Amino acid sequence: MALALLFAGQGAQKVGMGKSLCDGSAAARALYDEANDILGWDLKKISFEGPETELTQTGVCQPALFVHGLAVVAALGEAGKLPEVRFALGLSLGEVTALTAAGVFDFATGLKVVAERGRVMQRACEQTVGGMAALIGEERAKVAELCREFDLEAANFNAPGQIIVSGDKAKVAALVAAAKDRGVKRIMPLNVAGAYHSRLMEPARAEFAQYLAGVAFARPKFTVFSNTTGQVVAEPDEIRTALVRQVVSSVLWEDCMRQCAAAGASEFWECGPGAVLAGLARRTEKAWNVKSFAEFNELPA
Repeated sequence: MALALLFAGQGAQKVGMGKSLCDGSAAARALYDEANDILGWDLKKISFEGPETELTQTGVCQPALFVHGLAVVAALGEAGKLPEVRFALGLSLGEVTALTAAGVFDFATGLKVVAERGRVMQRACEQTVGGMAALIGEERAKVAELCREFDLEAANFNAPGQIIVSGDKAKVAALVAAAKDRGVKRIMPLNVAGAYHSRLMEPARAEFAQYLAGVAFARPKFTVFSNTTGQVVAEPDEIRTALVRQVVSSVLWEDCMRQCAAAGASEFWECGPGAVLAGLARRTEKAWNVKSFAEFNELPA
């Protein structure tokens, strides 16, 4: 088996995530305890008990998802249930989790990177009035045309026929209002704090670039794919550049998944809540072998 690990992005979080991992796995519990010490606030309590309004804040849910994903991996490893990993990839924030799993950072450094990423993105959300919407059933060329017309950007290419657009909230609303006249099959405004992966995140990109300049990067010990290109990323400077650019760039998730499969991945294990990535994978290619692990009782027997 050529195993690829998948790590979730913002939006997958839910109250209670990770509690059974913490209860059932000493390795997972150690990560949660270390995270609380590093962050200086109670990530464990907010992840397990909420409230949801607090967990969904960008500066909270990004570290929470990062720790949860790596806690799943730690629990699998501790139980002797983790085969050799060949590939790792993550959607948006999940890319930092994938890089940490691949040894580009140690856990403490990766968590600090994610916490800073969440902090600067939350601040950029508060400084702008952004929005996002999902277009269902449309081709990339049609979405590009709509983005030009309404001055928006394609934020996520998640799967065939599932593309997210991002930008000024009023412009997103204008597209939603005009969608039927433009022949759009289905459009859904998203309940988000800002215009992620658009030029409205430029203040966050600039601050994050400054922060990452002082962080040491190692070469990954297995193959990782970049959201910004859908291609393999391996050199430390290249990884740093990709992470900075990703804040304002389209997330080419479908491309990452297709490239990973083409590189030889025979099984995908989603390490995160909600099975969101498994759903996108099935929408992309039904034949792919995808499993999701979020809690202790879901780990392989």
